[in-house]
Amino acid sequence: MSNHDTHSVSDTLSEYPIEIDFPDITPYAEGNSGIPYLYSFDSGKAGPHVMINAIVHGNEVCGAIVVKELIDLGITPRQGRLTLSFANAAAYLNFDPNQPDASRFVDQDLNRVWTKEILDDLSRDSSELRRARELRPIIDEVDFLLDLHSMHEKCPPLCVCGPLDKGLALAREQRSPAWVIRDEGHPEGCRLRDYTDFGDPNSEKNALLVECGQHWEASAVTVARDVTARFLLLHNVIQEDDLPASWYQPVEPTMNIVKVTEPVVASSMDFRFAAPYTGLETFAEKGSVIAWRDGKEIRTPYDNCVLVMPSLRQLRPGVTVVRFGELCV
Repeated sequence: MSNHDTHSVSDTLSEYPIEIDFPDITPYAEGNSGIPYLYSFDSGKAGPHVMINAIVHGNEVCGAIVVKELIDLGITPRQGRLTLSFANAAAYLNFDPNQPDASRFVDQDLNRVWTKEILDDLSRDSSELRRARELRPIIDEVDFLLDLHSMHEKCPPLCVCGPLDKGLALAREQRSPAWVIRDEGHPEGCRLRDYTDFGDPNSEKNALLVECGQHWEASAVTVARDVTARFLLLHNVIQEDDLPASWYQPVEPTMNIVKVTEPVVASSMDFRFAAPYTGLETFAEKGSVIAWRDGKEIRTPYDNCVLVMPSLRQLRPGVTVVRFGELCV
């Protein structure tokens, strides 16, 4: 295939309809714990501290809907402690349906700053760093984190469990979504799900990041409700009938485990995919051409290679545009 057959940024970026209303979260600005847009409830009984976190990225509305509904339903923990967070309210409040990708963050990606070194370095400043530092004291106390996200492209839901065995074990216990991605994170910076003890194999603390679907498709809210209900049940925070029956969805019979082996990072704006990929496309044979970077072919490095979250919507030098994953069969 020649470069003339490739797909440029402009002709691969589908315009997805906004099927979801963005709820007004300003009534929740005060929170109940001294931290804006954060609610924390203590049962007074022994149990883990579980956190449901939404809108790390301001245009990922499904998590905001679920956190708002949990607060409105008056859900409090049967045991332990429950924390509900609208993480990047500043970015969310900037959402413009005419520029729906523009409110991902204000100054920098909130999901790339989670290291002690960055958070402790007060010479660094941004809207997202200020928010991360604001959230940090309570996150340091969390035992189990569910971080609700959505994706640029229309792709089946997937769970990102990190590189550790404990993350995979938690994803298997969670049972949904059916696609589970084991990975080391992003070259650009550390995610919240990998922060300190979550990413320590010797700690019992654990975290999952769930990509519930395309940002604005209605089904992403259905997935977000289901995975949240399952996570709360798994840790005995609630009983099943504490949430509406409609929150629970059937579990798929088979889980697909994909181990990410390497990121594909753009070195310039000259990056083209060979087709309009949206995610979890699987190539049976090693050496399949999937893209061109600066005119050079990018080929799959092994058989049964899966494309993990390919997208050019945030294309710039240094950005991961897709990751290669090995399907564990």
